[in-house]
Amino acid sequence: MKRTNSSQNWLRRHFNDHYVKEAQKAGYRSRAVFKLLEIQEKDRMLRPGQVVVDLGAAPGGWSQIAAPLVGSKGAVIAMDILPMEPLSGVTMIEGDFTEQDMHEQLMTTLNGRPVDLVMSDIAPNISGMRAVDQPRAMYLAELALDFAQGTLKPSGDFLTKVFQGEGFDPYLLALRKSFSKVVIRKPKASRPKSREVYILARGFKAQI
Repeated sequence: MKRTNSSQNWLRRHFNDHYVKEAQKAGYRSRAVFKLLEIQEKDRMLRPGQVVVDLGAAPGGWSQIAAPLVGSKGAVIAMDILPMEPLSGVTMIEGDFTEQDMHEQLMTTLNGRPVDLVMSDIAPNISGMRAVDQPRAMYLAELALDFAQGTLKPSGDFLTKVFQGEGFDPYLLALRKSFSKVVIRKPKASRPKSREVYILARGFKAQI
């Protein structure tokens, strides 16, 4: 199939991207690791002994960073519809995280351990039409928040990617109602023209 000019331009930018080159050099699975590393340096949400659930984890870059940070006493559970190559210190569950059987698999894997952090770098397949892409992105962000609210321990944290635009402000308000502290981060590895930001919500106010 002949590539369009837009796809050729994307490929050119991608392979000339500084962070892509650095990720390849360091053996990271994606350039997205640098976004997580910058947020981690600032906010220290990943700590030894934590139980972390990574939503939409493929190809595994964020889990690759999280596993050594939580250490052998912690646990990282990566969930995605797409298959992933195995990662040391990471348990992988393949399927749609919104489905009941996936929730049951997660509960079995947790074996009673509380979840300290849910993180999500999920994004829809981009069509290039904002009127289509923004609702899709917000829908995924809402699903990730629903998952976090049903999974996190009291005082747990939630890190998610969100695209600024329609639906962003109500989503931010919902986070502020459910968490004690909410901060917005725009890592340097996030492309400047992209509307993506990362929201770190800390101190989950669980309904007991």
